[in-house]
Amino acid sequence: MNKLKIAVIGAGRLGTIHSRIYKELTNVELIGVCDIDRARADNTANAFNVKAFYDYRDLLDKIDAASICVPTNLHFEVANTLLRKNINLLIEKPITDKISDAQKLIRLAKTKKLIIQVGHVERFNSAFVAIKPLVKNPKFIECHRLSLFPQRSLDIGVVLDVMIHDIDIILGLVDSDIKRIESVGVKVLTDKEDIANSRLTFKNGCIANLTASRVSDEAMRKIRIFLNNAYISLDYCNQEAFIYKKESDSITKVSLPIEKEEPLKKELESFVDCVLNKKKPLISGEEGLNALKLAQTIIKQIHNK
Repeated sequence: MNKLKIAVIGAGRLGTIHSRIYKELTNVELIGVCDIDRARADNTANAFNVKAFYDYRDLLDKIDAASICVPTNLHFEVANTLLRKNINLLIEKPITDKISDAQKLIRLAKTKKLIIQVGHVERFNSAFVAIKPLVKNPKFIECHRLSLFPQRSLDIGVVLDVMIHDIDIILGLVDSDIKRIESVGVKVLTDKEDIANSRLTFKNGCIANLTASRVSDEAMRKIRIFLNNAYISLDYCNQEAFIYKKESDSITKVSLPIEKEEPLKKELESFVDCVLNKKKPLISGEEGLNALKLAQTIIKQIHNK
């Protein structure tokens, strides 16, 4: 069996998890782990018995694909260089911090017939996979994504850091253009928004309300979806989902059967399959760009206020 030669660029928390998963996959050969922090690169590489690299350009002639897990403001530089060397990419969300840069990467990948998959991992959450076929013409969607202060990803605000997950989910669930966007947010511990709320009104009448915080005292990742005569509640953290249905004068609650799996592992397995078999990713560069465009509009509204 041909193995995909792959590297992980960025050996922080997420890059370390990528490295561990790639080592578990039988159709992957993890060539190395790269980070400009030599100690961090060495520690992660040693943990998985692979070579440490300190400059991603040293990997260009050694790999077929890569996970980009560096800070968002470096996504374009790294991705652009790798694409020019015919390397397929899994870029952690958001695809980039600038819309124009994302568009350049998508055009380059298309010209080179290469894959860009963007790391919107919640699409691979078992609970979301279970409820998606049930979501027809949602009327109202409410998302809460709250976390403790992360001490990482501080080059971006909470919208690009965590709200973008729910932006991507909602754009995939609502088959309609957006009519109106109303957003607010505040700075708390950084010079960027740490708490944000956005209300999206779609042309078909659906309304989505998104709240994100990275200064909460507890973690929460939930979405509630209201349909005609039914309501779905999903907990991403616990991979649980319930559907509430109106029956006569009462409401019944049913727990959906879910086989819990590691969402990131499912995401990386899908990426490897897409590269090896030349398939279109579930979250391609275009989907990543659409989420980025909406996120940037929300950020602009927040900062203008």
